[in-house]
Amino acid sequence: MSTNPKAQSSLLNLAIEAALTAGAEIQSVYESPDFNVELKGDGSPLTRADRLAHQAIVKMLAVSELPVLSEEGKTIPYEERSSWQRFWLVDPLDGTKEFLKRNDEFTVNIALIDGQSPILGVVYAPACRVLYAGVVGERALVVRELAPKPAPAGLVLEQARPLPDFEGERPFRVVGSRSHSTAETERYVDELRRAHPDLELVSMGSSFKLCMVAEGSADEYPRFAPTMEWDTAAAQAVVLAAGKQVLRVDSNGKPEGPVVYNKPDLLNPWFLVR
Repeated sequence: MSTNPKAQSSLLNLAIEAALTAGAEIQSVYESPDFNVELKGDGSPLTRADRLAHQAIVKMLAVSELPVLSEEGKTIPYEERSSWQRFWLVDPLDGTKEFLKRNDEFTVNIALIDGQSPILGVVYAPACRVLYAGVVGERALVVRELAPKPAPAGLVLEQARPLPDFEGERPFRVVGSRSHSTAETERYVDELRRAHPDLELVSMGSSFKLCMVAEGSADEYPRFAPTMEWDTAAAQAVVLAAGKQVLRVDSNGKPEGPVVYNKPDLLNPWFLVR
C-alpha cells in the first residue's frame, strides 16, 4: 500500500468508524416493524436502511478527500472513474435479501482501491456484531462481540484478533451463496467431493462468505454467478491480507488471475476464493 503508516492507519480508522456508524443506522431500521422496501431499476430491493447507511458513509469518508463509488450513489461514468488512482468503493448494505429475511447475514462493505486493486477493506455485520478488516501486505483482523453503539476505532482495534483465527478439526468446507446458487457451482462442488469425500457445504449470505475463507472457517468459496465490484472489494482486501486469494475463473472453474476493479463494466467475473 503506497502510503505512509500514519496515513494508512488513519484511513483504516476512518473506514472502521464509517462502517460502525452505518451499521447503527441499519440496525435502527432492522429493529423497526417497517423496512419501507422499494424496487430498483433491476428489480432488486432497496430499503431505508440502504439509503441511511449510504448517507452516513459518504459523509464520514468525505474528510479523506477521495472519491466514493457506492452502490446507492449516483452513476459515475467510466470516463470520469478511469482517472481515479485511489478511491473508496462501498456497498452500504450488502445482502439486502438477507436483511429482509431477518437472518442477520448482511454487511457493510467499505474498500479502498488503489489502481485496480483493493488495498484496505472493512466488512461489518451489525446484527452479528462482528467486524473484519484488512490492510493488504500488513494485517488482517477480526473483532467479535462488538458493542451495539459505534465506538472510536482505537478502542475497537484493542479487541481485535489476527486472521486466520479458526482452530480445531473440521471437514473440508465450501461456502456458497444462500440466495444465488447455480448449476455450475453445484458441478464444481461435486468435483471437489471426489478429492474430499467429507466435504461440507455451508450456505451464507453477503460478503460473509469471503470472510469465512479469510478467517479459516471455510476452505473455498466458488462464485459462479453475477456480483458487482462493491459486493466483493472490501472482503477481498480482508482475504488478501489474510494470505488467501480471490481469483477470476473461466467457464470450467479454472483460475485465471486476480479479480480487478474500476473496470468499464462494474460486473465481476466468476471467481474462486481459497
